[in-house]
Amino acid sequence: MADSFELMTKALDASISGIIITDHKQPDNPIVYCNAAFEKISGYDRNEIIGHNCRFLQADDRSQPERATLAKSVMDGVDCTVEIRNYRKNGDLFWNELYMSPVKDAAGEITHFIGVQNDVTERKKVEHDLRQQKSMMESKIEERTLALRDSQAFLTSIIETVREGLLVLDPNFKVISANYHFLRTFKVTAEETVGKQLYALGNNQWDIPQLRELLVTILPTNNPVVDFEVEHDFPHIGKKLMLLNAHRIELEGQFKDQILLAIEDITERKEIERRKDDFLSIASHELKTPLTTIKGYMQVLERNKPKDAPEKFTTTLGKVSHYVERLNNLISELLDMSRIQTGNIELHEASVDFDKMITEVVDGIQASAPNHRIILKGKTEAIILADESHIIQVLNNLLSNAIKYGPDSNAIEVHISNVSEYVKVSVKDFGVGMTIEDTKRVFERFFRGNEVQKRFPGMGIGLYVCDQIIKNHKGTLWVESEKGKGSTFSFTLPKNGKEAGGK
Repeated sequence: MADSFELMTKALDASISGIIITDHKQPDNPIVYCNAAFEKISGYDRNEIIGHNCRFLQADDRSQPERATLAKSVMDGVDCTVEIRNYRKNGDLFWNELYMSPVKDAAGEITHFIGVQNDVTERKKVEHDLRQQKSMMESKIEERTLALRDSQAFLTSIIETVREGLLVLDPNFKVISANYHFLRTFKVTAEETVGKQLYALGNNQWDIPQLRELLVTILPTNNPVVDFEVEHDFPHIGKKLMLLNAHRIELEGQFKDQILLAIEDITERKEIERRKDDFLSIASHELKTPLTTIKGYMQVLERNKPKDAPEKFTTTLGKVSHYVERLNNLISELLDMSRIQTGNIELHEASVDFDKMITEVVDGIQASAPNHRIILKGKTEAIILADESHIIQVLNNLLSNAIKYGPDSNAIEVHISNVSEYVKVSVKDFGVGMTIEDTKRVFERFFRGNEVQKRFPGMGIGLYVCDQIIKNHKGTLWVESEKGKGSTFSFTLPKNGKEAGGK
């Protein structure tokens, strides 16, 4: 049986069609298998796919009628074929021809769904082009030519006003044009730049190994290239940290194979960020020492509280202890963020009884939140390789947030399961929820939605730290939410540690 399963897996991985398998018996039909072709089609790595529902490929484009067709097929347990708009990891649209079919066990019950997917973007493009060509009229040629000339002049004006360096290169990396911002930033003239080979600029100052790698190795196979960092020490203008964006024009005609190279000087911005991080790190450490002393004195006061102490004294002492602990938690979050930013967060992997760890965390939070009922569902029976203290920190944060942002609801659902070689945790609350815009930024450091900022205290660090911890384990953390209907935060972890979690 094992040999048959291995053979089947190899056969599926050899297919040029994208293939996924979802588990119908688990909530939300999570993906438990995907082949290499599906990774290539979608642009996501396996560890970013496993555990998600297929709808993540539609991003915000949720109004397609094909989604209702798919949902009905899942509900009725029947085959269906649709053509649906999907989006790759980099945001590019592609058309997906999806054939979905249920898999039943010996008792006739549906256990899984298998989806076979083919990228039909080129066919769609051809169909679109044919429709466009049929509508074209010969009498429009002159008008379009004039419009093109106007467009070129307009684009040239835009290029000159862009606040970052912009070069246009020919296929041999000779500079065809350079905008004013490039000339000003790198202190050169148009005569020294235009018509020259890029690497030879400034007496070969631009002969940078990382730049060669971008243009010669990366760009031909990954067009365009976005936010590629290059650091270089220029002899005349000093060290620069640059953010490069490159795009090879793959159209026919006079602009064929030209390369657009945008160069943003982020040296000053990075230095400001570094100073800010240094300040936060120093401030956090300096605050931690006196706060530890204050906590010690508070414990002494609580232990030596007079038996006949008035109620106001006891109440005040309790409030002070509460706010000291809250301040301690905030400083701890700042320290965690500082370690992440400086790359000093350490991962100490060890074998962890996953179900036991989850149960203990849930019990601990439940004991401190009697007004909320935390419902734990599922089991994995998995022993995983992970940093237990870090994962407990993530769970504590997600559960605390579920309580904090659901003050008017009394239930929180926690579901754990196996999804292929990963374990998955979902924490669902029935609180205030988030807008689509907020879900896109919720894991950024210091980000807090406008409404949340007004109603709930916090600094917007906790979820950023959680996201970095899960990424450090080579897992993924994501959120699905609807305004006024609560949020579900989910994460996956590779069972065999970060080395088994892929890129």
